[in-house]
Amino acid sequence: MSASSRTPSLMARLGSIVLIFEAFVAFLGGLVIYGLRALPETIAPWWGIVGGAVVALLMVIVAGCTRFRWGIAAGWALQFVVLAAAFLNLAFVFVFLVFGGMWAYAMITSARLVRKGPGRTLHDRK
Repeated sequence: MSASSRTPSLMARLGSIVLIFEAFVAFLGGLVIYGLRALPETIAPWWGIVGGAVVALLMVIVAGCTRFRWGIAAGWALQFVVLAAAFLNLAFVFVFLVFGGMWAYAMITSARLVRKGPGRTLHDRK
């Protein structure tokens, strides 16, 4: 891999932390979909558990790939998958706002810190 295809270490670390915690919530969200029978009647309720497990597994895999630029893009895509789950249960909007907000904050702040360089804080003028 070339250096240009890799993301800064801080961005990768923060992104993977957010995705790992979100993976637990995604799996639990699948259990909620199953328990509330939120899927259409033509789809068996156990597919809610399968969907939650698949999204959680994807988040764990992408968490390991955040050192690459495509891993960060996949992390953004997973945030919108969580938002799309709001069509099944509106509680996923809250999950999106919390974890999507943490993801955005981690990506923006880490990029800003990397741009500032070592030994500088966000509040330094120069």
